[in-house]
Amino acid sequence: MLDAILKDLPGIDHPDLLVGLSTADDAGVFRVSADVALIQTVDFFTPIVDDPYLYGQVAAANSLSDVYAMGGRPITALNICGFPSDEVNPEVVAEILRGGQDKVTEAGAVLVGGHTVEDVEPKYGLAVTGMVHPDRVVTNAGAQPGDRLVLTKPLGTGLISDAYKSGEISEEEMQPAAASMVRLNDAASAQMAAHGAHACTDITGFGLLGHGREMARGSGVGLRFWSSEIPYFDLAYRIAKKRQGGGLRRNRLTFDPFVRMAEEIPEAFRRLLFDPQTSGGLLIALPAEAAEALLLKLKVAGLETALVGETEAEHPGEIEVLP
Repeated sequence: MLDAILKDLPGIDHPDLLVGLSTADDAGVFRVSADVALIQTVDFFTPIVDDPYLYGQVAAANSLSDVYAMGGRPITALNICGFPSDEVNPEVVAEILRGGQDKVTEAGAVLVGGHTVEDVEPKYGLAVTGMVHPDRVVTNAGAQPGDRLVLTKPLGTGLISDAYKSGEISEEEMQPAAASMVRLNDAASAQMAAHGAHACTDITGFGLLGHGREMARGSGVGLRFWSSEIPYFDLAYRIAKKRQGGGLRRNRLTFDPFVRMAEEIPEAFRRLLFDPQTSGGLLIALPAEAAEALLLKLKVAGLETALVGETEAEHPGEIEVLP
């Protein structure tokens, strides 16, 4: 739908706009000097957990992730908050904001203000500004044939969050996914830059295959995933055997035409590949000779990271999923 909304808007042409709308990237990048470019992004969503502090942390980590996906460092953030003022306890909103502020501080950035509006349902997130050298911007459009694909977090947070909100699983069962969602992608971002990444995207609302499709299309390459290597939460797989949410169905409807899936891949795993993630990991494309070194560094940093595929010159813009 978003493509249909944006297709008739005039293009934006400016010599210092390094990354705009043309590649469906995670954030915009604008050069302000020979050595500095600003990364700008915004993201917010409704609660996915009951704990307001945890919700603030997850929403903030999700917003900050776009800067990390571009190879940058967050420097400032603005709160974006909507809530029904006559129904929500002010202490609850304060806890949401405290969770967000603590995560911004952990990222080494500064919360400089924000904006609130009256809304029928709570919403929270951040507008984030980051910095990067203009020559070191990582986009989703730079993957090259023969690259390896590295994924830095397991899949399944969307299915788990939906199951939690519907009362199917307990808060204790939700904890491993929550811990993944609040973890920043800062270490993964720093290491991908050090190892010469060609392209990157963070895995969020479009799921692995949706964001993978954007990378394939933007880079003019084909992506090949090895399903046996893709990390996921066991709980999410069990949930996927029983149900799929609306976001997952929409992703599948939108991106399935660009995916060739081996017949023996189980239906539950197919659902995981389309599952909308919240504050998911980075999908990094980098030279084959650097992939193992990157994996070692990320595993030393405690990240559940895996080599999940490769790129090819054939079938540009498409994805193949093998057993």
